[in-house]
Amino acid sequence: MTTRGRSYRYVGPEELRDAVRPGGAGFRVRSGADVEDWVGRQPADALVEPFTYVVDTDGLLRLAPRRSEHVACAGGAPVLAAGEIGFVRGAGRWVVGEVSNLSTGYCPDLACWAAVAEALDRAGVERPPGFTYEVVFRRCTGCRERAIVREGDFVCVFCGAELPSTWNLDAAPPGP
Repeated sequence: MTTRGRSYRYVGPEELRDAVRPGGAGFRVRSGADVEDWVGRQPADALVEPFTYVVDTDGLLRLAPRRSEHVACAGGAPVLAAGEIGFVRGAGRWVVGEVSNLSTGYCPDLACWAAVAEALDRAGVERPPGFTYEVVFRRCTGCRERAIVREGDFVCVFCGAELPSTWNLDAAPPGP
C-alpha cells in the first residue's frame, strides 16, 4: 500500500514538457526482476553514471537512461519523487548504490525519500537508508527562479535575495 506523500508537478522549462511523447514514459519497476532485466539491458558504459528515475503517483519506480528528462520519464505527469539512481552488483543482483532527489524539472523536497524507499522496498530492491546525495530546492521570492541551496546558504544566486527556509516550488513560476 502506498503512503501517498506530496505530489510534485513539473516546474521546469515548458519546451521540455511540450516535447514529451505519449506512451514514452520510463520503464516501470514492479520487482527486483524488472531491475535485473532493465539494468542488464543497458550498455556497460551507461552503468558508470546514475540513471534518471521518478516515482509515479501509483508509487512505482520508473527508470530511464541518464540523459533523459525527468518529465519524459514521468510521461509529463506529476510524481511523488524524482532524481538520479545508480545500481551496483551486490550478492548477485543489482542493488541501489546511490540515489538523489536531483531533478531540476520537478525540484522535489527531501521528504520525497519516503516514496522512493517505499517503491524500492515494494520491488524488493536493496537500498541505502536515505538519499546518498540530497538537493535542497527553493523558488526565489524575489526573481521567482528555481534555485538550489548550496552548503546551507539560503541566498539566490540569480538576484541575491534570501531564499525561504521551507520548500515552496508549488508557488507559481514567473509570468509571461
